[in-house]
Amino acid sequence: MYGRWSLDSGPRAVYDGVEVNPNAATLRLAAFPRVGLVQDALLVAAGTAIVAVAAQITVSLPFTPVPLTGQTFAVVLVGASLGAVRGLASLGLYLLIGIAGAPVYADRAHGWEVFTGPTGGYIVGFVAAAAVTGYLAERRWDRKFSSAVAAMLTGNVIIYLVGLPWLASVLDTNLEKTLELGLYPFVPGDVFKLYLAAVLLPGAWRVVKRVSDR
Repeated sequence: MYGRWSLDSGPRAVYDGVEVNPNAATLRLAAFPRVGLVQDALLVAAGTAIVAVAAQITVSLPFTPVPLTGQTFAVVLVGASLGAVRGLASLGLYLLIGIAGAPVYADRAHGWEVFTGPTGGYIVGFVAAAAVTGYLAERRWDRKFSSAVAAMLTGNVIIYLVGLPWLASVLDTNLEKTLELGLYPFVPGDVFKLYLAAVLLPGAWRVVKRVSDR
């Protein structure tokens, strides 16, 4: 059974009462242009859950205390999809519930002791990265592959700008050793995740555009 499409007075396509707005600032607004406070909170919580699940995709490396995880991929996607404010809220919630005891960090870690360890800075960086990636997405950086790459790269750089000094401070390492432990091993994986996110985001917008044109 096929639903019914119609157009309202604005630039939205409506399918059986579900609106899709290809001119929205973010994917969240494109898919859910009219949501109440409860629905908005659920979307923020969903972003938190996505990052928490991605954190459990881990590969431990014997030469560094920093694991390979799916977190950075999830962080930039959540930020770009939800926008600056909601992306910040989603990752801020992730940080807070982990401190409170929920096993949402990599390898089900939790508690304040994570932030006294070498990986705490990366988690703090997630919050800023989601906000900045969301800010760039609101300015349409996620609509084309080239600009999406730049947005995702900016988010990744922010994570390292917070994570690497934190790592160096905790382990008392010099710059060369810090980069060996906290950056170099992760560049290939980050490039792959960055590429994947930069493909998925413009692809999602193309789907929104096709749906709205039907």
